Amino acid sequence: MSNLTQHQPALLVLEDGTVYHGQAYGTVGKTLGEAVFSTGMTGYQETLTDPSYAGQIVVQTAPHIGNTGVNAVDAESRQVWVAGYVVRDAARRPSNWRSEGSLDDYLSAQGIVGIEGIDTRALTRHLRSAGAMRAGIFSGEYAQRPVSELLTMVQESEPMQGRQLAESVSSEQAYTVEPQDFGWEGPIQGVLAALDLGIKSMTPEQFARRGVRVHVLPASSDFEAIQAVKPDGVFFSNGPGDPATANQQVELLQQVLRSSIPFFGICFGNQLLGRALGFGTYKLPFGHRGINQPVLDKTTGKVEITAQNHGFAVDAPLDEVVTAPCEEFGRVEVSHIGLNDRVVEGLRCLDIPAFSVQYHPEAAAGPHDAAYLFDRFIDLMKQHQN
Repeated sequence: MSNLTQHQPALLVLEDGTVYHGQAYGTVGKTLGEAVFSTGMTGYQETLTDPSYAGQIVVQTAPHIGNTGVNAVDAESRQVWVAGYVVRDAARRPSNWRSEGSLDDYLSAQGIVGIEGIDTRALTRHLRSAGAMRAGIFSGEYAQRPVSELLTMVQESEPMQGRQLAESVSSEQAYTVEPQDFGWEGPIQGVLAALDLGIKSMTPEQFARRGVRVHVLPASSDFEAIQAVKPDGVFFSNGPGDPATANQQVELLQQVLRSSIPFFGICFGNQLLGRALGFGTYKLPFGHRGINQPVLDKTTGKVEITAQNHGFAVDAPLDEVVTAPCEEFGRVEVSHIGLNDRVVEGLRCLDIPAFSVQYHPEAAAGPHDAAYLFDRFIDLMKQHQN
């Protein structure tokens, strides 16, 4: 740990008044966000660089974090997006042949305020009981202020519900990911327009490895921008914020569905498909975050272990085929169900070529049970190619 932050006191203050005392980790200062927990025992760098975590203070339930350091390869986007970081035992020094630096220095370089040395499992139990809530991490001169003052800062901060964040994490410029860049030697299998709502780099890579040229488009793109790349399919990515705020993207998706271009969405993209079909969304008490979430694929009857990161879900009937509330899109069914709490984990349209899942089939650092979904969508694109 850097000399700048080592042993400096820090506080984590929750909006219900609960306070945890630890030491500064990463940058010294103040940060505010929604406190959530992730159950992953590996892949902390992928978590930190997942744009879906924008605006959130991430609590790692695994006790030892930073042991393998960080490297340039494992980053899922151009920067760290978490609002703050909470760990129990931060590694004193990294030890891994792939390591290019320490996690503490990585956080400091990107201005991420963190705290270490608190009982993160006790904190997780509290969040499971009380729900995800606003929080703040305070170190340096902020740690010397009265707790009542810090609590006021937390309680006056913006809640996650109602926040529109996709545009703030999306790429400002379109770019293309070519199959040849990832070793593909055969003919192009298709062209994909991918709307970047907070996309992870592994997603276009998974398509490219299967021979698909991916045009990644900014979150503010319109239907004309999608049509301009002459896509065989359209993809909506994961992303942060409340899906109830994404009206522009929902209207765009409805245009895609009317065009009969095959559609695939993950995570935020699943919630937007639900909204485009006329279903509602709602905030989960504490969400699903980690790489060990069991999901039932109703199509095959198989259980997949999945990576997830979401605090909102689609409100749709679980056990029956129904006509979508927006009747023009025909019949729809819930294709995947979360086995921990029976949350909607996937949607499949029966009269138009569209489906989505709530979890991350591109998962890095794993699991990879759901990677078949990329092949399933490529097959769907091929069926509808002219």
